Formats: sequence, C-alpha cells, structure tokens
Amino acid sequence: MTPDNRRLTPAELVRTEAAALTALAARLDGPMAEPFERAVDLIVRCGESNGRSVVTGMGKSGIVAQKIAATLSSTGSPALFLHPAEAVHGDLGVLMPGDVVIALSASGETEEILRLLATLKRKGDALISFCCNLQSTLAEASDVALDCSVEREACGMNLAPTASTTAMLALGDALAIAVSVRKGFKAEDFAELHPGGKLGKQLAKVRDLMHTGDDVPVVTPTTPMTDVIYEMSSKKLGVTTVQEKGLLRGIISDGDLRRLLEREGGAALSRTAGEAMHATPRTIGADELAAKALAILEERKITSLVVVDGEGKVEGILHLHDLWGVELI
Repeated sequence: MTPDNRRLTPAELVRTEAAALTALAARLDGPMAEPFERAVDLIVRCGESNGRSVVTGMGKSGIVAQKIAATLSSTGSPALFLHPAEAVHGDLGVLMPGDVVIALSASGETEEILRLLATLKRKGDALISFCCNLQSTLAEASDVALDCSVEREACGMNLAPTASTTAMLALGDALAIAVSVRKGFKAEDFAELHPGGKLGKQLAKVRDLMHTGDDVPVVTPTTPMTDVIYEMSSKKLGVTTVQEKGLLRGIISDGDLRRLLEREGGAALSRTAGEAMHATPRTIGADELAAKALAILEERKITSLVVVDGEGKVEGILHLHDLWGVELI
C-alpha cells in the first residue's frame, strides 16, 4: 500500500476533520473575522430589502449548499438552492434584484459556477464565496471570499471532499446563526417556522395546547362543594377554575379538595367553592412558549396552569399531560 493510498483509522479520519474545524475557528478569530462580518452585513441588508440568499454549488459542495440554504431559511433568512448546471439552462430566472448569491467551490474553478459570473455581475447581485483557494477565479470575482481551506482531506489519497466539505458546512452554520442573531431572531420566530414534530411541540405556544371553551372546568364562588366535585370529575383535569363573569377568582385542585376533606371530614361538603379555593393560583399567558409553562409546572410541582389575558379573564387551562413531548429550553 503506497503512502498516497494509506488506510486511515476511523479515529484518524475524525481527527482530520476536527483539525480542519479548529483551523477554521482560528481564522474566524483572526484574518477572516472582518470578511465574515461583511458577509453577514450583505445577507442582513439583503433581507431588509426583501431579497433572498441563493446558495449554489456542484457535487458534494452542492449537497452542503442545500443544507446551508435550509439552515438560513429555518433561522429567518429566506434562502433557496440553485443548481449551477441547471442555472445556465433557464433556472437563473429565479434570481431577483437584491439577492445575495453564496457560491461553494473548494477549488474556486468549478466550471459550472464560473459560467454564472457574468450574469451575476450584470444583475448586480452580491456574491459571497466559500473557497479553499483565495487566489482562484471565483474568490477574486466575489464581493466577499471566505477561506474554507484545509491542510488535507480526511481521505488516505487526500482526494475525496471530506474535511473541506465539513469546513464549508460549519462555516455555513456560523454564517446563518450570526445573521439570525443580528436580525434578532427569537425562539418565538423559530417556533413559527417549525410547527411539526417534537421540535414544533417544544416551541409551540400555550394557546396551541391549552383546553378551551366547554373543556375548561368552571364554577363560581357560590357553587356548592358537591357541584364542584362533579365539575372536576366530568372535565377530568383534576382541577376547576373559580370564575365570576369570566374573571379568575381562584382555583381548586384535587389536592385542595383532599386536604379539605382531611381537615373537616363530611362537613367539607357544606362549603362553597369560594371558601375552599386557592385565591392566588399560578397563571400564564396564551402567547408564552409551552416550554416556559412546563418549567413553571415543574418548579411549583403542580399539574395545571390557568391561562388568562391581561385583565385576568380566563382563556383556557393547560395540564401537564398536554405538554408530553415538550422539553425545557
């Protein structure tokens, strides 16, 4: 086996890619800090004028480009992938004035991408490139060229795009997140773009999960305790709100009822809801994140939260069971 085709262990492969990321981080702390910030500025200004980031690349770089476009879109910066080979056969029509093109090419000499340069310059769209060679044709034609060079690929022959594509991917992630931070992208914004699956539920708002309308157990302060027990049993949430004209006056939980019976025995049944209720229950707003509701329930060791508006009017009730699948963030 020749040195040009030596067998690397899996650990060596991973360490080679890790070394590429370490070197990339050092450049971002040093000479690449200023061009990176200029790239962020270009994308932010593009978004402010309703432009998009159009990410392009061939082969393995193209696959990374698709992921970068997806990450930009999911963090609040509209983006799409443009296949450079298809672009010269009509797909260049997707480019709009004010867009930013992000081109990935390790060599900076990818023929399909270089064929786009004249059109990009004519349209006046800004060009950001990810290249391993800053003296390449693509890098020199770019408004901002970002260096993703690596000492070697994680391949015994130093040929297969591995460490270089890992560096491109990490650089794209860094760029997308830096842009989202600059734009003030919040968890609530993230939730709007990720409504499905476990992540969607984690970032869902309280109003998306709470019980409303007839599903909310309701009694008044004068309701007899026997009717309170019936309401709690029929709604099956282990709790009932105590309301007057829609305004929250208190809450009675299974635990409150049990403690009352332990203290007073059968005499407890002669009480009214107003006499038995907890008058200062913990509440939450409908637009808060479900993860925040879960944190409150776990901290207070309770199972339900009443959802109220700014005036104290009951909008719903949220039970711990409604938050299964939600994680703290």
